[in-house]
Amino acid sequence: MEFEITLFSITLLITAGFLAGFINTIAGGGSMLTLPVFMIFGLPADVANATNRVGILLQSMAGAREFHKKGKLEPSTIVPTLIPTLLGALFGSLLASYMPVSWLKPALLTTMIGMAVLMLVKPSVVAPPAGTQPFTLKERPLAAIGLFIAGFYGGFVQAGVGFIIIAAVAGGLCYDLVRTNALKMAITAALTVIALGVFVLRGQVLWIPGLIMAVGTVVGAMVSVQFAIKVPQSVLKWVLFVMVLIACGAAYFS
Repeated sequence: MEFEITLFSITLLITAGFLAGFINTIAGGGSMLTLPVFMIFGLPADVANATNRVGILLQSMAGAREFHKKGKLEPSTIVPTLIPTLLGALFGSLLASYMPVSWLKPALLTTMIGMAVLMLVKPSVVAPPAGTQPFTLKERPLAAIGLFIAGFYGGFVQAGVGFIIIAAVAGGLCYDLVRTNALKMAITAALTVIALGVFVLRGQVLWIPGLIMAVGTVVGAMVSVQFAIKVPQSVLKWVLFVMVLIACGAAYFS
């Protein structure tokens, strides 16, 4: 399948990428923008899902680097969380590569609605009270289950995975939202390597539109880190909730 490069396609891809990179860094759901844009240019749902991972990978690496430079991402916290997450991503991406594309929407919508309800019923899942002492995975081994589920979902369908990782990290390990988002970016980068590898082997990635959009996602992620560090956690919590609701609507009407 070929992709036609025009001024319109480049502009739309980069603009959607920037918005998605900004949204994904402080909340999640940016793929609700990027997936439809890819499909506007004729990419089938499975190819759009696979190609989308190019921008997600580069955006996540850029965001993690910026958070680390700001002192919000400790390297020692990354590796322990990757084992269950990457294992889940491998199984999820294999399933997504072979399953009917009609399964993607129900999975996405169910997850987004569940996340919205959870945030209303138990907001501490995504925003632990100020002063809460964070835990390590060794101290909270059950949090590994949440990370496995997050990885599985991320491998299965990228859209909305940030919400699931936030729930696993903030809810399971009691990280504040800034450090949760920082660790989320590192985790997303790692699990996207696994998922992207599977899709590349299956021949489902179109590199040209993926890399064009990645220009926007990287810039968006870098700008978003500056925003996330400066605003109060209460603001981040409401931004997250609003994005979950938008993701629910996008999943339903798409």
